[in-house]
Amino acid sequence: MLLFSVNSKEAARYLECSVLSGDDVVQMLKHWSISDGTPVYLDDETMMPIEPLCSWGRNMSYADLAESTLKDYGRIMARFAGHQESRGRDVLSATESDVVAYRKARTQQQKRPIGASAWSKESGLLDQFFGFAVDKGHLSQRPVRVAARGRNPLAPQVRRGMDIRHLTLDQYRYFRDVGLGGQCSDSRVDRAFRGWAPHRNRAGSDLALGTGMRQREWASVLLPELGIGVNPPGQAAEFIVQACAKYGKARAVYAPEESVRSVETYVLLERPELTAGAALSLGRRYEDLFVVSRVDPESGRVTGVLDGVRRVFDMQAMPASLRRIAVHEGEFGLEALAVFVCRSGLMPGADSWKRYRHAAWRRMQERADATTPRLPAKRWRWHDMRHTFALQLLSYLERLLDGEEPDRTARRRRHDRYLTGHIRHNPLLIVSRRLGHASPETTYAYLEYTDDLVNEFEEAFCGWIGDPDEEATYAQIAAHAFGLESRASGGGR
Repeated sequence: MLLFSVNSKEAARYLECSVLSGDDVVQMLKHWSISDGTPVYLDDETMMPIEPLCSWGRNMSYADLAESTLKDYGRIMARFAGHQESRGRDVLSATESDVVAYRKARTQQQKRPIGASAWSKESGLLDQFFGFAVDKGHLSQRPVRVAARGRNPLAPQVRRGMDIRHLTLDQYRYFRDVGLGGQCSDSRVDRAFRGWAPHRNRAGSDLALGTGMRQREWASVLLPELGIGVNPPGQAAEFIVQACAKYGKARAVYAPEESVRSVETYVLLERPELTAGAALSLGRRYEDLFVVSRVDPESGRVTGVLDGVRRVFDMQAMPASLRRIAVHEGEFGLEALAVFVCRSGLMPGADSWKRYRHAAWRRMQERADATTPRLPAKRWRWHDMRHTFALQLLSYLERLLDGEEPDRTARRRRHDRYLTGHIRHNPLLIVSRRLGHASPETTYAYLEYTDDLVNEFEEAFCGWIGDPDEEATYAQIAAHAFGLESRASGGGR
């Protein structure tokens, strides 16, 4: 079996056939609403479509999923189909034993077993496929039984909580300045540093921390959204994210002055070199780009030419794929409208940002010395900036709301006086709205990280065990225990 994915632009560019032209194929795809990235499964001998996999792929296309998601889903089903082929079966003849064998192969037996979260994604997709097969009459029933408490062989065996990992101030500065920025541990310039675009990477971390945005949100932000070239230098910015937000849930994002200044430093010192080097290559790709001719900051709209047609878009409604190819006429020629760019002149993809942080992590470990703050057990992630933002904001709002009243009962009575006041001023709900969580329940997981549990235990059990001058304090014991418990349970998100 061979797996392909739909790419309308490639079809229009390269397809040459006496029966059907590339433009005809593009029009057909538009007529049937087939999205780019839709998986197509063909027999490796006859090159004929394999059903019901192709019909399922078309059904996924109608779900309006991102191109990368469709490709990922296509690979998962191709992997399961390959597993079935190795057992002399196809996807429709799958039995419960086949599903269990596939789960064990993926989570236990392969060279690098996948974790619970990855299997949860695969199992959910397999369950969706079997549901599709039953609905369309390909199967009379799903191949798996529902066991006690609604569990089945597709369900993940381990339910993990949110993997919350946050940074202290010292840790963040070390990550940003030494790992990403290429400085020495004592803040001196490291002239041996051979990294690429340190100002860009530092600005990315500052923007992520200062706004609490997810990586795909801050990495695809546009210059007009931050007010660069529109507002006075160093001015805070506020804009709406929607198309790049999780589930497309719109929310207002506030970028503080410090984050904007960090981005402006990169735009002033480093970005011109990147854009100048890529202007010629972008000019050759003119027809493939969205060339913006007008930006209206007040309405939040951009006007330009895409695929030879004049188009108008709301910036908040522009998906990452469109933001990536959005350019405008700059000082050196065509220049990306996105804030962050790489050597290609367009914004870096997720894999590029992953390489940047991996390189930073290796550098932080190599440069670690006695003055280095304690490094986390696991390699840090860009999402840790979002967790740090959430915890710092939540702790600050709680302190602000509590004030200096010593009577906890009085504070609680003041907090619970009015429902509207509770909704408007509750720190948890404020942070939930800022993060764009679908439900405040998701934000609840941060609560266990806001209390200073170690110091509370120190006060409660001071002097209980041994001589304080000779024995380990309870705070040290508790800190070690909490670290072990966190590693055993997987932490939070």
